[in-house]
This record gives sequence, structure tokens and C-alpha cells, in this order.
Amino acid sequence: MLNVFARYRRKRKFGEDIIIVSGLPRSGTSMMMKMLEAGGVAIMTDQVRTADEDNPKGYFEVERVKDLDREKDKSWVRAGRGKALKVISFLLKDLPSDNFYRVIFMHRDLDEVVVSQKKMLDRRGESSQTEDDRMKDLYRGHLVKVRLEIPARPNVEFLELHYSRVVAEPRDAAERVKRFLGRPLDVDAMVAAVDKELYRNRKPSGAPGAATR
Repeated sequence: MLNVFARYRRKRKFGEDIIIVSGLPRSGTSMMMKMLEAGGVAIMTDQVRTADEDNPKGYFEVERVKDLDREKDKSWVRAGRGKALKVISFLLKDLPSDNFYRVIFMHRDLDEVVVSQKKMLDRRGESSQTEDDRMKDLYRGHLVKVRLEIPARPNVEFLELHYSRVVAEPRDAAERVKRFLGRPLDVDAMVAAVDKELYRNRKPSGAPGAATR
């Protein structure tokens, strides 16, 4: 843990922290954004992507995030200081270095991720060109890289949560997030924001690769 002086110096250099909610697609990032909003955190969103069958509670996204890897001027990200911003895991490396980030990284069983993605694409009349096993291998490699590189940055603190455990034990997850952020969040409201009925495409308990504690 940083001492008080180190925290003071960091705040002088970077300003207030930006809470980044990240993970693979379909890994529970929207749920975490909803929890943070319910807990009292200001959310950065442009409302362009609205709620639908895949995310009935909303996506909580900023469209401009999708261009982080191409934009040269990323100063707009500073507007997220003191707020929460959703950034897909593939773009974490492209966040500008002039901010301090507290990253809440959501994990989910990769079989569930792939099934959920395929169903979403089917509803849109689209299809994936990558075989499921190949996709899971790509995701595994990507996650290893993220976990090695992103937490090692001097302007990042990193908390990992698993989607299935957040749904199963939302109070424990909310308390962990509260401690991580160091904010007086409304834990009861965060717990109430978790809708277990939206945990679809769940891998049966005891199935090969099923998440365990």
C-alpha cells in the first residue's frame, strides 16, 4: 500500500483517479458499471449504445473509447477523473499515461464468453469467422499479456473479479470494490443492482472448465 505522502504526490501529478472497468466482451463489465453507478460513482457514458436484449440494463459505454488505439489526442480521457469509464481489455494498453487508473478487471469462463458472443452475433445477423477453440486460445494469450503488463504500470492499480462470483456473492464483491476504490460507496445499492436472472449462458456446475472458488 502507498503511504500518505506517496498518494499525495500521485494525486498532484495525475489528479483524481479514473476508474476503468475492463475485461473481455461479454464478461460482466456492464454489470460492474451498473453496480458502480448504484453505489454512487459518476459514470462516463454518451448513451449512444442503448439497452437491448443482450444488455437489458444498458452498456454504459463511450463510443470514442473504440478509437483509443488510433487517436493521437486522447486528452478527452481526463474528463473521466473521479468517474468510471468502460474500456475493453484490448484497449487498456492505449490509455494515455497522464492519468492514474484504478482498473476493475472482470473475468468470465471462456466457454461462457464465446457462447454469449455467438448468441449476440446471431441476433444481429452476424457470425464469427474464428473457430471457438481458436478464439479461446487467443483470449487466453491476451489475458496473460494483460495481467503481466497492465498492473506493472506505475499509474495503475488493478483489481480482478470473476463474473460468476460477483453474481453469487454480490455483497462480498461490492465490499472488495469499496476497499479498492477507497470511497464511501453504497454497498446495499450495489448489491441490489446485480440481477442474477441476467446470468445467462451459464456453464453447468461441475462441467469441465467450470469456474471454481
